[in-house]
Amino acid sequence: MPLTSDAEIRALLEETRTIALIGASDRPDRPSYRVMQALQAHGYRVIPVNPQITGEHVHGEFVFRDLTQLGDPIDMVDIFRNAAAAGEAVDQAIAAGAKSVWMQLGVINEEAAARAEAAGLKVVMDRCPAIELPRLDVPPIG
Repeated sequence: MPLTSDAEIRALLEETRTIALIGASDRPDRPSYRVMQALQAHGYRVIPVNPQITGEHVHGEFVFRDLTQLGDPIDMVDIFRNAAAAGEAVDQAIAAGAKSVWMQLGVINEEAAARAEAAGLKVVMDRCPAIELPRLDVPPIG
């Protein structure tokens, strides 16, 4: 079952340090751009992933093509993709050894969530960490 209680989600946000953000954008008008900025401001290391802007930088971080390129371990994969594409992102997260996957607002993929949970990952769906952090009063990291 995906995490739904405030206590579970707060604990996940408190234990997370490194987040790979799939669907990161270099455009300030995009939600993923603003969410990445908010997560960094809270103290997380956020690694942007987007094959369309690979090699560029967003908020000071190098943009990777996909999770297979990351050399550093990641705690969470934050998915800014539609529900149909979320399955591929979840499979990459499992292969990369992530501890959790977070599907953004409007992204619900029960099959992908079940695969992630079967692989031992925690799952959050249809929520935004940038909204949950202040709502749950999660202290900044660092």
